Amino acid sequence: MGKLGGFINIERHGIPQRDPLERAQDYREFLLTRPVEELRAQGARCMDCGVPFCHNGCPLGNLIPDWNDLVYRDRWRDAIAQLHATNNFPEFTGRLCPAPCEAACVLEIREGDSVTIKQIENAIINRAWDEGWVVPEPPRHETGQSVAVVGAGPAGMAAAQQLRRAGHRVTLFERDEAIGGLVRFGVPDFKIEKWLVERRAQQLALEGVELRCGVDVGRDVGVQELRGGFDAIVLATGAREPRDLSVPGRELRGIHFAMDYLYERNRWVARQVGPQPAVPPPASTTPISARDADVVVIGGGDTGADCVGNALREGARSITQLELLPEPPPKRPDERTPWPQWPLKYRLSYAMEEAKESGLGEQDYSVTTTRFSDDGRGGVAALHVARADPSPPFAPVAGTEQTLTAQLVLLAMGFVGPELPLLEQLGVERDARGNIKAVKPYTTSVEGVFAAGDARRGQSLIVWAINEGRQCARMVERYLAARRNGGGPPDARGAGTAAPEDKGLAGHADADEGPEGPPQHAGPGIGAS
Repeated sequence: MGKLGGFINIERHGIPQRDPLERAQDYREFLLTRPVEELRAQGARCMDCGVPFCHNGCPLGNLIPDWNDLVYRDRWRDAIAQLHATNNFPEFTGRLCPAPCEAACVLEIREGDSVTIKQIENAIINRAWDEGWVVPEPPRHETGQSVAVVGAGPAGMAAAQQLRRAGHRVTLFERDEAIGGLVRFGVPDFKIEKWLVERRAQQLALEGVELRCGVDVGRDVGVQELRGGFDAIVLATGAREPRDLSVPGRELRGIHFAMDYLYERNRWVARQVGPQPAVPPPASTTPISARDADVVVIGGGDTGADCVGNALREGARSITQLELLPEPPPKRPDERTPWPQWPLKYRLSYAMEEAKESGLGEQDYSVTTTRFSDDGRGGVAALHVARADPSPPFAPVAGTEQTLTAQLVLLAMGFVGPELPLLEQLGVERDARGNIKAVKPYTTSVEGVFAAGDARRGQSLIVWAINEGRQCARMVERYLAARRNGGGPPDARGAGTAAPEDKGLAGHADADEGPEGPPQHAGPGIGAS
């Protein structure tokens, strides 16, 4: 496994990036790929761990040591087979996942020395597409049963692909004009170019998945029509309800949710460089622009960083990013997040690096907004902020008030759960957080209706979304297999009557696991990619 002593003798080299000042002038991806020999050397650093904790760190259960070793031995086609065995869309995760697998790597015991898993994963799938190894895989047989998947983000795409490959007729509904969810409309092109998403959409279509974009289920297609036309329904609608900021002046013009801004920018890029969806986008009622504006982004996560990157490229005059929580320490705090947990430490985002290099950006921690003031014409002119107490409820500290000039404020404070109208029409139960409640694994309180992704577990990582889609597909297949074979619905443990191709699917979804339950590898048929 790997090169004997490779982790000692070969230095770690992370993902190369384009120069911050150069990349801030365009919308092309900023991550680069190393030459093959350098990637093989990085793969050689992966040692034959007694317990490969990278498996624990990866929600998908990716076979990381296996394909690291295959890259080291120059067996790239075998490597993509291992990668696709657990992950439908490695080019998504290879670009967008924060790589909890690397944080859990045994070499990360010495902080900053983990195997560069993410860049190897990305290189494998990039080469696989270049070599023509990724092809449509239509099912070998048809079951005669049908499934509606509502929501075409990574969870819905993964569920649709797995179910179609199991032989079901699958229709993927998406209210936006193209599939991909936030990967397509929330994440900027400079993190993942959208032709990569479109390429997967075409693969789904060639495998026989019917793509119905621009269709809002519950409005354009009624719930009764859906239930009457399909044997099962998968809800993968995401958790798009944004967290608001209830302070005086919130109603002023120029204060927007981050996702509204990001959608507008992604649609603008699609018009400029493509690919343009076949379905026309909805008309923008309130154009949002950062050009020549003092921009304040409230929220220090990935969504906030993407707002910073877009505002910089659009030509903002200044950009300030505010975070309510205290600044994390520069190194892993072992007393709080010991290895192999994800370390809560400071990370300079790609976007703030660009903004600081350009002399336009500033990032502040422990800041709470108390109110907004107007410009006399109904638009926002300033934020009034204060230092925040370091512990909940993060109250403003007296005597620390100050004012920040702003003509555009973007609220990137996370999401509170899925949007409710469709859930209410279907009558599915929700949990205490407002997410779809799974009364059995991935199974809602309504017969024949299942849930996956952020709609079930809350806003989370892309690896969790893909894992959820795959595992939900397994539960749908068991439900349908029971009906095919003349039995009733599966029992409370999701067993049911397995179809021949469903053998080996026992595992992760067989027990009512918690949201962080360990992933398992799906078996033949529905589990194979």
